[in-house]
Amino acid sequence: MKILISRTYQEFETLGSLFVLEGHKKIFDCKTIELPWKDNQRNLSCIPEGAYMVEKFNSPSKGLCFHVQDVPERSAILIHKGNYATSLNNRKIDTKGCILPGLHHLDLNGDGFIDVADSTSAMNILLEKLPDIFKLIII
Repeated sequence: MKILISRTYQEFETLGSLFVLEGHKKIFDCKTIELPWKDNQRNLSCIPEGAYMVEKFNSPSKGLCFHVQDVPERSAILIHKGNYATSLNNRKIDTKGCILPGLHHLDLNGDGFIDVADSTSAMNILLEKLPDIFKLIII
């Protein structure tokens, strides 16, 4: 099984597509949203591109999710449910560097910035389809 996130970097957020592949067959895909690229700064940036081991994890604050291991100069990077990654005008965001999955990219709150929608559904599908430990490739 191969799990891959392909990113598109924007000024205020990073949009992605997550693919779960079995050989050459796509078995699931969804969207992701992350903080913008800000040189891997803690709480301000998405994590660097690369290959990471990921483990299913029960977070006290996020519930069942995935923990991205051995991120350079970072800790506690999760794949968990949430909708917002753009922090302009002190608006509430759902990530400090984590990856948020969803079924669609959509401007949920009408502020002109893309968010991720149906995150709980996407997270439930990922928890069902992905193994407890896997390699994630981010490009």
